[in-house]
Amino acid sequence: MLRLIPFFTTETQLIAALRRGESRAHKVAYERFSGRMLAVCMRYCANRDDAEEVMIDGFMRVFEKISQFREDGSFEGWIRRVMVTESLMFLRRNKQWRQEIPIDDVTVEPDYAWADTAIHENELLRMVNQLPDGYRTVFNLYAIEGYNHAEIAELLGISEGTSKSQLSRARAILQATITKAEQEQQTNGQATKLRKKSS
Repeated sequence: MLRLIPFFTTETQLIAALRRGESRAHKVAYERFSGRMLAVCMRYCANRDDAEEVMIDGFMRVFEKISQFREDGSFEGWIRRVMVTESLMFLRRNKQWRQEIPIDDVTVEPDYAWADTAIHENELLRMVNQLPDGYRTVFNLYAIEGYNHAEIAELLGISEGTSKSQLSRARAILQATITKAEQEQQTNGQATKLRKKSS
């Protein structure tokens, strides 16, 4: 005899089932959102194993705290905020988000016009992932998650000046990396043209 497995056709049905603690709903939510949430966690964690651990802890937190979702925003956005919080807690436990750098009083917000380049989005994310932990954390919170410096300072237990300084340094590193990549692309393109001419 076939056993009927509940299928949640709407997000509202899924959320209601999660609030009832249904294990099938847990499985569906994990399958539906885990790919995108792993990408969120990987932006904060240094390696995939850590990101997967954080993501699993994040889903456990989602299932435990589902009653706190007020439905005044998107469910995925709420899950994402849980994942960011879990990532920050992981970094705090491992002291990976602090940078031993002098605190600069950076008062001007960075100009992100430099990011409008021919660099592919995946390549830019790879560059962001190579930033030192503290720079990467602040950059992600500010440029991708949309937090302001006061909020970042509160989340990380740092001053707003430190947040601004780390964002400015992250921006400088990314700008230099992008410039180098574009120069290499131009050099490779010129070399290819020369080879074609000589052949």
